[in-house]
Amino acid sequence: MRILLDEAAKAKLLPYLDSDKVLLLTFEDGVGPYSQHAMIHMQTQFSITIISSKMEKNDYNEKIPSEIGDFWIKGYSKDALQNDLRIKFNPRLSTFSLSGEGGMIDDNLGLIDFTKK
Repeated sequence: MRILLDEAAKAKLLPYLDSDKVLLLTFEDGVGPYSQHAMIHMQTQFSITIISSKMEKNDYNEKIPSEIGDFWIKGYSKDALQNDLRIKFNPRLSTFSLSGEGGMIDDNLGLIDFTKK
């Protein structure tokens, strides 16, 4: 399993990252401190979540490599993912999307930076 990012997604995410930051691909199921809501729709929802290396990530027990660093996930969220994942950024709409070899997984992938005060 891996994540490929298009150039626009890399350009958008790299300014958020440094050696103290950790990338999460958060399955929005209401479990854990970074999930924003339980699923209330009949669709799968994910967010790109940025935390500091000092913040808790106990629920995130597996990682998926990418060109900009590993994305940590809740292991059971792999059931909603695919082997070859792609994150794209649409500058016109200012939105990210997550897809795999089987098609679109989340067409409005959120971005949340928990390191900002």
